[in-house]
Amino acid sequence: MEILRFCTHYGMHFVFPGLIAWLFFRKNWKLVWLIFVMTMLIDLDHLLATPIFDAHRCSINFHPLHTYIASVGYVLLLFFKKTRVVAIALLFHLLTDAIDCLWI
Repeated sequence: MEILRFCTHYGMHFVFPGLIAWLFFRKNWKLVWLIFVMTMLIDLDHLLATPIFDAHRCSINFHPLHTYIASVGYVLLLFFKKTRVVAIALLFHLLTDAIDCLWI
């Protein structure tokens, strides 16, 4: 079961963003995929936790950049054309982590 969780989580962090980028941003899909991958930098907030990694901890509403308040900020970024792809990527990241919480 853990291998399925691992494959689902990291597939959603790396594979699905590539599919989303190719389907919806075909002209610049490589750049959009890179932006999706770069938004994983919000996981730096895990460094503030003790222990840094806990396989049985839900990231949502535990880490500062994974809170509902932060997600409101990400939604606001959707309204600006220059930040829209970043916003979609950040929200997809939170969705991925929320799905991961279902396994716990």
